Amino acid sequence: IIMWLLVLLLWLVMWVGGTYWYLFGKKSPFSLESVRPPAPREFDQKKRDKVIKQGFSIDKVPQDLDVIVIGSGIGGLTAGATLAKAGKKVLVLEQHDQAGGCCHTYIEKGFEFDVGLHYIGQVHENSLLRIAFDQITEGQLEFQELNQHFDTIQIGTGSEKRDYTILSGKTEMKAHLLKQFPNDTKAIETFFNLMKISAKKTHYLATLKLIPQWVSLLLLKSGIADLVSPVFKLSGTGATKLVNTLTSNKDLQVIFSYLFYGVPPKDSSILINALLVHHYKRGAYYPKGGASEIAFHIIRTIQKYGGNCLVRAPVSQILVNDQGAAYGVKVRKGQEELEVHAPVVVSNCGIFTTFQKLLPPEIQVKDNVQERLNMMKHGRGSFLVFSGFEGTEEELGLVSTNFWLLFKVFTGLFLRRMDDYFALGKDEAPDNIPMMFITVPSSKDPESKLRHPGKCCMTILTMVKYEWFEEWKDTSVRKRGDEYYDYKMKFAKNLFDWACTVFPNIKDKLVFQDVATPLTNMHYLGAQRGAMYSAEHNLERFQAEAVARNRSSTPIKNLYISGQDVFSCGIAGALHGGLLCASTVLDHIVYIDLLFLKKKRS
Repeated sequence: IIMWLLVLLLWLVMWVGGTYWYLFGKKSPFSLESVRPPAPREFDQKKRDKVIKQGFSIDKVPQDLDVIVIGSGIGGLTAGATLAKAGKKVLVLEQHDQAGGCCHTYIEKGFEFDVGLHYIGQVHENSLLRIAFDQITEGQLEFQELNQHFDTIQIGTGSEKRDYTILSGKTEMKAHLLKQFPNDTKAIETFFNLMKISAKKTHYLATLKLIPQWVSLLLLKSGIADLVSPVFKLSGTGATKLVNTLTSNKDLQVIFSYLFYGVPPKDSSILINALLVHHYKRGAYYPKGGASEIAFHIIRTIQKYGGNCLVRAPVSQILVNDQGAAYGVKVRKGQEELEVHAPVVVSNCGIFTTFQKLLPPEIQVKDNVQERLNMMKHGRGSFLVFSGFEGTEEELGLVSTNFWLLFKVFTGLFLRRMDDYFALGKDEAPDNIPMMFITVPSSKDPESKLRHPGKCCMTILTMVKYEWFEEWKDTSVRKRGDEYYDYKMKFAKNLFDWACTVFPNIKDKLVFQDVATPLTNMHYLGAQRGAMYSAEHNLERFQAEAVARNRSSTPIKNLYISGQDVFSCGIAGALHGGLLCASTVLDHIVYIDLLFLKKKRS
């Protein structure tokens, strides 16, 4: 008995020691000392281009690489910068001619448009997300807080139109909603309690991805996880199903799920919907200098530690050796393919592109690869209209507030749900758009007036079906023909006319318009089927067991996934995908380091 007690004690000591070493035994990549005061903004476009538009050539590849990152979206850059600060030599490869993914901006005819970042929350002083941004940019990224009234939700049109406003603020958000729905106090209180749970306990879901998978599944299947927190069940609970139990007020039901990310409320997780609303509770923000500041400063961090980020570097294949381990990539350069080797490959270009296009054919068909693919569905395609106006925001009546316009979702005779819209044929779709989002980047960034005086710009976004544009998939960008142009402009005209009902002064001041379809997003962003939110964020994906299985590690040794497909969508979701990926590569939970920094700064 004594011998067995000694064995048990020894095992316990080893387990405690191993756990302590895993959590705290490795040097943190982060430090307060690495953060310095922001330098003056760099307005010289040529100097900026040397960072975010550095073209690929083999002589620019750092020697003795440790990590190759495919894709320069926020997820890839976050993983890259974290690994670089941990002592790894990192190369980021981007197929577009500008780094940043959905965080890049583009300038046309003197107008600067954001592509995917429209506003971000949870970057108030000493928040975990703000500390993460400070670390990967070493304090160089600054944020402008937007007006407290950050969103307007408009339901219906004409005489049926109802406007609801959303305010930020720890207490103001709920109080303002209660004023607008005085008969639904209990429903609002319950929803805000769900928001609180989602904000405080979602890290439990992230933990499922960091501890051994068998442990995660044991905790879930045994019911122990549910005893710890309700977050695991909430994650797999449908938004519509739960919201319908809170209130019969259709407009309030919409507001509880209005932050649309390509999934109708009936197919989305209540946890994610609540988390998105909570995301802006402490304020909505925009990067000073525009969204491209994010990539600009993160890349400089990667370069500081011996790495680089190169564009016009389309990866054609991930190299896998006879032992089934990734060891580098092939990059297309003109007519030739060049090999770049590294012991670790991180893919930030989505799970479908990674597994179906970049892996060698004999690896793609393996059961464990197919199993991971079958956990995901393709996301909805995005459609954007970029409009430029001559005039000041005061003359045009433009504001930093975003507008969510919902038409015939609950009030129309024909389109009662998003499902009805996506079931339409190609020719019917442009005249039956049920929702859109309007953002005015020039009103959000105070420095826009310095960079582009007398000019304002607007981005309109809606969701479309890839199949409506599929017949032109084999044509080249800007050379897709008159039929394609006429078809996409039907969507654009209807969206712009609808926007003019909100901002009537813009119609006569329009001097430039550009339109991006799912095919455009595929070309410039590398987004599979034009889905800017990557794989669909449906309810099945957020079942707790699926969350545990969908992690940064892959069936291919030394190959890791980063970005939106690891956890959730948006800039913050993709950034967390990068942190989860870096934690997995380093075998060290970097969140613990961020929490220590948070405690030191508080």
